[in-house]
Amino acid sequence: MFWWRDAGGDADADADADADADAVGDDDFRSQRERLVDSLSARGRIDDEATLEAMREVPRHEFVPEGRREAAYADRPLPIGAGQTISAPHMVGIMCDLLALEEGEEVLEIGTGCGYHAAVTAELVGDGNVYSVEYVEELARRARGTLADLGYEEVSIRVGDGNEGWEGPAPYDAAYLTCAAPSLPEAVVDQLRVGGRIVAPIGRGRQTLVRATKTEAGLERERHGGVRFVEMQGGGD
Repeated sequence: MFWWRDAGGDADADADADADADAVGDDDFRSQRERLVDSLSARGRIDDEATLEAMREVPRHEFVPEGRREAAYADRPLPIGAGQTISAPHMVGIMCDLLALEEGEEVLEIGTGCGYHAAVTAELVGDGNVYSVEYVEELARRARGTLADLGYEEVSIRVGDGNEGWEGPAPYDAAYLTCAAPSLPEAVVDQLRVGGRIVAPIGRGRQTLVRATKTEAGLERERHGGVRFVEMQGGGD
């Protein structure tokens, strides 16, 4: 099975279409969100009820630039600036399903973007914590503001190179990348506890969604189809 996240699109055309759309109220956004999640469930893209409930709770439109909010509940990626995108909802759900997150877990995210994926993760871990690393300072600043406004105090964000992870709060129960890397970053793997899980798009050009579990002997890997993500920044690029 192949799941795709676009790296961009016709930004000017999307912006013109969204700018011409009528304003949508919070109740309308809530209805759109319910329809989206129901559709993901009905199509079998997301199986875990906890993940579906988390996606029902997070207002994706709040993380989307104002000129694109009319498309916030379409199941597709949207540009958020700095050459980055907010992932398609189905991809966020699939990655959360693969991580099998539990209440109270400590999670590392590489690539904050607008903060939407971190918010869904925060809903799943409850009184746990999400530590997110963002390469672009402006995106980190905006994500902090959005998450704070929505009350996601359990999400912490730092600006840095995701290839290095975030050593201070380690070890983590789980980690994930919202950007494609040539291989699983060694520092991020090192910062996982034994038994911890990591999900990431791996590859340049042709990418594969990989889930790995850290064991005493190394990593046990699974492949979960072809994907398309923006590429990871940093690492001396």
